[in-house]
Amino acid sequence: MVPARYSREAARQPGDNAATMKSVVADPSAYDWEGDAPLRRPSARTIIYEMHVRGFTRHPSSGVAEAKRGTYAGLIEKIPYLRDLGVTAVELLPVFQFDAQDCPPGRVNYWGYAPVSFFAPHQAYSSRQDALGPLDEFRDMVKALHRAGLEIILDVVFNHTAEGDENGPTVCFRGLENRAYYILEPDRARYANYSGTGNTLNANHPLVRRLILDSLRYWVAQMHVDGFRFDLASILARDPWGRP
Repeated sequence: MVPARYSREAARQPGDNAATMKSVVADPSAYDWEGDAPLRRPSARTIIYEMHVRGFTRHPSSGVAEAKRGTYAGLIEKIPYLRDLGVTAVELLPVFQFDAQDCPPGRVNYWGYAPVSFFAPHQAYSSRQDALGPLDEFRDMVKALHRAGLEIILDVVFNHTAEGDENGPTVCFRGLENRAYYILEPDRARYANYSGTGNTLNANHPLVRRLILDSLRYWVAQMHVDGFRFDLASILARDPWGRP
């Protein structure tokens, strides 16, 4: 099953889901933002704390309740600590839904630089696993950060996906329109690998450019994110033939 390009959430049952994969329609519009609004702090007055959502509270020394360690909810519990540090913004390492199995056998992808969806918050970072759990828990985190005067910035990965090279798995765009979504070598059988991950997203194709812009708009308008850090941003300027 190939996820829809604009899927807002990803979820699964434990174990092998190959025979039972389904799409579910959920209404996220009922969420109450309670008047939340952008803080719009000038960059000259911004002090950024970069963090990994799981790593920030995963260890018992974080003081976070065990059920919430390594989650968006766990981050909420550490807001007083962040305020004591004097920072004004948190920058989260990748939180787009990513392939946790994009790693050597026996290991788990920790960093998240293997996206499969540009709209869904990573499901494993949520303490809630109901239909809207990850989505609502992420928004709860944003709302709590804003109430504390902290902005939220996302480290976004638009230069490649988890599909690897031409021998990699088909988990997202390859199964939709391979020639549009990726920069290919002249023989059209292999991927150009400017990212070092096996593939390079064709960011200047109109279809892909619109997808990226729609993703950015979504995270700002619907998830109330304040800003972005672009991973390997120079790759996004390459034309369909890979030229800078």
